[in-house]
Amino acid sequence: MPVKTQLVTIQTDSIPIDGALHEPDGEIKGSALYFHGNTMNFYTGAARFLPPVLTRLGLAVLAFNRRGHDILTTRASRAAEGGAFQTTAQAIADNRFAAQWMAARGFANPVIMGHSNGGMLSTRHVADHPNTPALVLLSAGRGSARQDTSGGSERLFADGKLDVLTQQARDMVAAGRGRDLMFMPGWWYVISAESFLDRIVSVPDTIALAPQIKCPVLAIRGDKEDRDRYPAEEFQAACGGPCEVNIVANCDHFYNDREEHVAGIVASWLAKTLKLQGL
Repeated sequence: MPVKTQLVTIQTDSIPIDGALHEPDGEIKGSALYFHGNTMNFYTGAARFLPPVLTRLGLAVLAFNRRGHDILTTRASRAAEGGAFQTTAQAIADNRFAAQWMAARGFANPVIMGHSNGGMLSTRHVADHPNTPALVLLSAGRGSARQDTSGGSERLFADGKLDVLTQQARDMVAAGRGRDLMFMPGWWYVISAESFLDRIVSVPDTIALAPQIKCPVLAIRGDKEDRDRYPAEEFQAACGGPCEVNIVANCDHFYNDREEHVAGIVASWLAKTLKLQGL
């Protein structure tokens, strides 16, 4: 089924952010807003494979880059930007800017979808926007200060060196070098000292926010993922509204080779939850 896609620019309180608005070639029955994961962007992962299926349901879908997209990037100059410099406050603001952009075009109260770090941010956004009709958590992280105290079974972020790297970051900030980059042993490999310190204290607490979320929720995790780091079942137990958990067999964090299956799960759940037709 044809999809109409246009590249869009969304103004923020500093640099603008870019995205893609995907619209069905027919009646628009609702909308969805997609929050990408850490170091990702609007044209990779679920941001790429979900819109063709969701537009078939009649949903207009906006996937966009937060200012903290990718690891490092440049935009319209040689000034470095990207995930290495992000803060949680900036990410929350970018999600709000995108929602306001959607609302100004007649797409108020979209379905919210978030992958990984975007899932953690989704819980904050939905708690702040109680008229959200539905939330889809795609391997949403635990959040809170506990998120990066270890790398989990995937050995991510500081990979057991959190104390050493935290002290290094503090020393750099104290020396006026907060935007200088430091290497990390695990993903995402390089980060500014300021962003490192922000990350370990400020990411939304997914489980603590769960009771505030009253809309229907679908929480997905691949069976190859760390259950503690991506606690779908804990979220379900704490959620303030109905929550369905789906653990996808033979599936990693990025849904490699399982894209069609995951898209089908999401689309079927949304069709049922929002009473849409088109699959």
